[in-house]
Amino acid sequence: MRYKHRKQQQKETTSQARQGSRLKRTVVLAGVTLLAGTLMYRAASFDDGEHPRTQSQLPTSPSSDGISKKTIAFSPLLPSATEQRTHLVRQLEEVDQTLCTYEESSKYPLSSRPAAEHLDQLYPNQTVSESHAMRKKNGGVDADIQIESGQSRVYMAARESVLLSLRAYDQAHQPQTVFVTQAIARGLSFDNKRNATQVALAMADTGRDGDEQANDGIVSARFSPAATGLAQFHGTIRIEVNFTVNGQAGMAFFDVIYSPDLPATWAGKIREANEAGALVFYLPLQVHRPGRYLVNARLDDASGAPFAFLNFNELLPQGLTEVKLIAAGNLLRDKEASFPLKLRDIDGFLLKEDSDPDRELIPRIEGIAYQSKQYNLKAFSDAEWSGEERQRHLNEFRKDVALAKEALVAFDPDQARRPFPQSACSKARTSFK
Repeated sequence: MRYKHRKQQQKETTSQARQGSRLKRTVVLAGVTLLAGTLMYRAASFDDGEHPRTQSQLPTSPSSDGISKKTIAFSPLLPSATEQRTHLVRQLEEVDQTLCTYEESSKYPLSSRPAAEHLDQLYPNQTVSESHAMRKKNGGVDADIQIESGQSRVYMAARESVLLSLRAYDQAHQPQTVFVTQAIARGLSFDNKRNATQVALAMADTGRDGDEQANDGIVSARFSPAATGLAQFHGTIRIEVNFTVNGQAGMAFFDVIYSPDLPATWAGKIREANEAGALVFYLPLQVHRPGRYLVNARLDDASGAPFAFLNFNELLPQGLTEVKLIAAGNLLRDKEASFPLKLRDIDGFLLKEDSDPDRELIPRIEGIAYQSKQYNLKAFSDAEWSGEERQRHLNEFRKDVALAKEALVAFDPDQARRPFPQSACSKARTSFK
């Protein structure tokens, strides 16, 4: 079975971890996109070379607040003063929108984000399902038969198992009997140096070997690499299944990525603390191999609804240590968290840069791992997060807004005595506050 969607999520997560390893930076995608728009604005609005200077231009000079006043050209192509002013107002609103949108999207740290931003990662232990026309063993498909496949997980730590299933339907969506003729698991080798052991799996509709119910039309198998000849294989294991439906031969495959050794193990009870205005969860971890660890967790509110997506991305030394997961105070207050909060579905890995596979998994914690105490929201800080990179971007965007205001005042001096135009984002933020 293909699992492009789930694997893509893992690749994106790994990419974030690598950025943390190399640069230790906080990157907000919205800010990068908006910065491109700002650069286009600068190219269009602050051009010193394309048009000759006129009296309506401001000379370059330092301002009292330290912002460099670039020469700002008013477009000579606009036919009227009204349109000139409209043009300058529009430019101010655009750069103000850039500043405001970045400020809004980056007010929580990357390690503590609203659940709504990570809908595809909120339930990592759900079965990965796929439906498609039956693939023929010798190529092509049989459109008259639809195959539904499922696997309980894609990434597997040592001693974990995966449940695989197949079922078939005709064009009228009537169940059809699937008879498995062969199911083989083997490690994929791209350099011809890896373990090429093949393991036979019992996959049937008998109510045994992982099949939940006999004769329900679903053939299943539970695969545990640690109990087979693939126990020490590290990488992608492919399970190839050959079967027949109504006498027609078909095939399917499932891929899992297996880590035979545990680089770290959970080592005790989770604790919580209110620190610096944020709710912090400490997870004891016994690290066997030092390096960069990435850990993800989901935080639900008192009703069980997803509230936040928490992650950890730090270098850890060998020995007993703690993974620190932080629920930002302003996130708790802005979204009006209802306590107690429940920490659940925790997964993580040791990042292996420039290697294949690129990770060694630590045991996942499925379901609720910890429930917080009761808190009054006022116990937490409502201050926006402020990192070095965020502040740097905000300073640059504020300079752009200042330049756009200067251009508007130069054209219309009376504007200095009136409130400046605002973008829709700024109006909304002002109203919210």
